[in-house]
Amino acid sequence: MSGLFIARVDVSDPEKYSQYQELVMEAIRKYGGEFLTRGGAVTTMEGPEEDRRVVVVRFDSADRAREFYNSPEYQAAYQKRIGAADFNAIVVEGA
Repeated sequence: MSGLFIARVDVSDPEKYSQYQELVMEAIRKYGGEFLTRGGAVTTMEGPEEDRRVVVVRFDSADRAREFYNSPEYQAAYQKRIGAADFNAIVVEGA
């Protein structure tokens, strides 16, 4: 069963956030992740208007997605993201 890493992001400092993006790409590749979307157009169908950037990355399993998030590589990227974006992330088991 795959694992989906889903993040909703409100970028406040695009220059600093780009440093995070560079590092996170390597971590995603290392842990076998595949982007399904990263910042595409969002249409709110129901509920409060969603105006944040949405990122979805598929991993082989939810365990692998959690391993990615807790990895030294991702945590180094996380440090670059501090002060650059408000971030909400979850891992969901997929089909």
